[in-house]
Amino acid sequence: MYRQRGDFEMGRMEESHDSVIDPVISFSGHLGSALTGSSARKPGRKSTRFAEFLRQDQDLIEITLDISDDSVAISSINSAANVAEDPEIALLTMKLEKKASLGSSVINSKIRQVSHELKRIASLSSKKDQPPRVDKTVTGAKNALKGLRFISKTAHNADQQAFLKRFDDLAVNGLLSRSDFGACIEMDSKEFAGELFDALARRRGITTPGITKAELQEFLDQITDQSFDSRLQTFFDMVDKNSDGLLTEEEVREVIMLSASANKLSKLKEQAGEYAALIMEELDPNNLGYIMIQQLETLLLQVPIQSAVKSGNYSHSLSQALSQKLAPTKLQNPLRRCSQKIKYFLEDNWKRVWILLLWFLMIAGLFTWKFIQYKNRAVYDVMGFCVCTAKGAAETLKLNMALILLPVCRNTITWLRNRTQLGVAVPFDDNLNFHKVIAVAIAIGIAFHAGAHLICDFPRLLHTSTEEYEAMKPFFGSDKPPNYWWFLKGIEGITGAVMVILMVVAFTLATPLFRKNKVKLPRPLQRIAGFNAFWYSHHLFMIVYTLLIIHGFFLYLTHKWYMKTTWMYLAVPVILYGGERTLRAFRSGSKPVQILKVAIYPGNVLTLHMSKPQGFRYKSGQYMFVNCPAVSSFEWHPFSITSAPGDDYLSVHIRTLGDWTRELKNSFAEVCEPPMGGKSGLLRADYMQGKTNPRFPRLLIDGPYGAPAQDYKKYDVLLLVGLGIGATPFISILKDIVNHMKVAEEGEHLQNIENVRKHKKKTFNTVRAFFYWVTKEEGSFDWFKGVMNEVAEIDQKGIIELHNYCTSVYEEGDARSALIAMLQALNHAKHGVDIVSGTRVCTHFAKPNWRNVFKSIALKHKDSRVGVFYCGPAALIDDLRQLSLDFTRKTSTRFDFHKENF
Repeated sequence: MYRQRGDFEMGRMEESHDSVIDPVISFSGHLGSALTGSSARKPGRKSTRFAEFLRQDQDLIEITLDISDDSVAISSINSAANVAEDPEIALLTMKLEKKASLGSSVINSKIRQVSHELKRIASLSSKKDQPPRVDKTVTGAKNALKGLRFISKTAHNADQQAFLKRFDDLAVNGLLSRSDFGACIEMDSKEFAGELFDALARRRGITTPGITKAELQEFLDQITDQSFDSRLQTFFDMVDKNSDGLLTEEEVREVIMLSASANKLSKLKEQAGEYAALIMEELDPNNLGYIMIQQLETLLLQVPIQSAVKSGNYSHSLSQALSQKLAPTKLQNPLRRCSQKIKYFLEDNWKRVWILLLWFLMIAGLFTWKFIQYKNRAVYDVMGFCVCTAKGAAETLKLNMALILLPVCRNTITWLRNRTQLGVAVPFDDNLNFHKVIAVAIAIGIAFHAGAHLICDFPRLLHTSTEEYEAMKPFFGSDKPPNYWWFLKGIEGITGAVMVILMVVAFTLATPLFRKNKVKLPRPLQRIAGFNAFWYSHHLFMIVYTLLIIHGFFLYLTHKWYMKTTWMYLAVPVILYGGERTLRAFRSGSKPVQILKVAIYPGNVLTLHMSKPQGFRYKSGQYMFVNCPAVSSFEWHPFSITSAPGDDYLSVHIRTLGDWTRELKNSFAEVCEPPMGGKSGLLRADYMQGKTNPRFPRLLIDGPYGAPAQDYKKYDVLLLVGLGIGATPFISILKDIVNHMKVAEEGEHLQNIENVRKHKKKTFNTVRAFFYWVTKEEGSFDWFKGVMNEVAEIDQKGIIELHNYCTSVYEEGDARSALIAMLQALNHAKHGVDIVSGTRVCTHFAKPNWRNVFKSIALKHKDSRVGVFYCGPAALIDDLRQLSLDFTRKTSTRFDFHKENF
């Protein structure tokens, strides 16, 4: 039994003669003395941690612990005889009267948790007149043990040997300087590494400009120490610049600025003084002007609780069982393994497979038909298989030149997606991929067609005898062609050569190396790379199709007009595509938009709010094309619509990534000014009715067009993943869900309940949405701050779960982000605002563990169909697709993966 008394007595522990710990430990005295005097603690190690706490006149608390070799349990917690029963104590008893198996090395940690909780309860009883403090939790220490990592390496000998070997490379005259310390221990933040170096040197009284290898070994022993106490002391020493054991507000401010700099949080750095005052207000309620290590520990212990809340509350046993089920299993039989792979492939790609198979059969059929046809003609005796190959390839080229236009008929695809059920069997989301596949087939067809003619047909014709040429006179004239040049200078040769040259240019500039400007070219040639070059070169197709029709009319071996079939293949697709372009030009010119608001945010993001043209109907997740004549009269660029269908305006968020977007931002920046009255943005301009307004550049829009995300309503559960500016299509979805929430709430007050139910069923089927937004800049959260706050305010039923990730901040548990986590928990508990994003949504650090994300959803929503929608760089596509497949195959939850294409 431990008994907390008003006077201080040294503790004693009763042990049996065989040195086995007795099941019940009896003790009379202060709890703090039991902890500091226990043989479980090393002598002299922070034995005065609770000294200040023990000096106070506090109420009596009686706690009974049952301790065995490998476990510690709370038997009972009661008020002393002279203290009235406290409901806090009863609650603590209910929480802690559970036996938990713990290693002997963790027993002290458990007891220390109880000490902190008792200290909190006693302080609440004795200081009821003070303002309420942020609640601490008894489970905090267990999670905090994982925190305050100073380096990513562990204390293994191999890792330390690597550090010591790097010492030999960096040391000068046997000393490692402060500036090289970060590189030696692989810490990329030099400023933080320097402060850590100073703290470790101060503790050891080192005043030389460098350290020896032996001193580096001591440093490594301390910063790789796995005990929480050691890590906390090291962190405290970094803050305590004068080593007096007390932290002033100025010292706290300096370490906040250091942490903000290491994590690239400029706003936090600017507000360091404000947050330092917040910490002092919390931990120094008596205005002593300083805080001590135990107060800093108290603040740290509450941080991991928020992490636990973020990670979800699903059963650990279920999670472990699911992890075992998802473990990869390899079939021993190679035939079964191969059949399983084929089965999975067909299940995941059956839409693509049947479309590609149908297309391939059409190509093979046309090639075979034409090949056999020319094999039975007289020209075969002179030109052989070469002419059959050339004509077979030509027939496939006609089909592919017709088909390649269909995937880019966006209005037609949008109409089919919205008005028909073809989407069940046709993969409309892969329209651009099919466009690229056909382009490759065209390149192969050109190689066979032109190669067979130039390398085989023409040389064989030139070398025919007079008798063999007799059969060729109806096609090539009475006189045999004198030389090779005769074929090239004709209409057939000129049109064919020009088409090949234009196609080579268009294909080359459409490759990712040139289109995304990844290729390094000399300065005079840099303009032929980038999106502009891709855009204009692709419009050479108008010349190519004109030449193709001419080329298909002037044929050597076909003279009857009805057998010249090139125009027959091209007629419908060309008319359809031409009609779409005409409709686009007419629609964009007949739907003028008025700019209502312009804002330029950090990260070079331009936000445009414009009036919604009459009749402009769209779905969340769709996109539209934008044209600014002041930048370029011919360039149209696609952007996701970030406003919701229920809004009375249209909005887009455009990030500066190329020449066109840069010029567009500069054009609007000229009419913007710094925001006034607390409005958002770095620069801003608003249209005010009846007042003098800035002269905005003219803007044209065309759309809307279908996108994968527009089908979100057919899923009960959504997983929306956006990287950086890739969050834009999902912002509209979030707004749409919020708008439906408002309608549902208003509908609950209507008397006709049946009509309300019908309206809900028609408009809103989503029961849960998970939104993960990952960005590497804190300023990015300003883009959609209003949406985040609105969702947090309106979504009282927890339909939408928001997760913001800032990858510039070191992962939770790293010492470089420990103080950021403390401030985040403290500020959010007190003011309800996150210090990183400035919204009500708490920001996570580093990158998400996507496997845990899928696992959490699979456990929470069994037998459900989850729509996984992704928009962002291609690097994450394969991972998310594979996770969707894995969890679909091995759980009862089906994950359908979709990625955004333009």
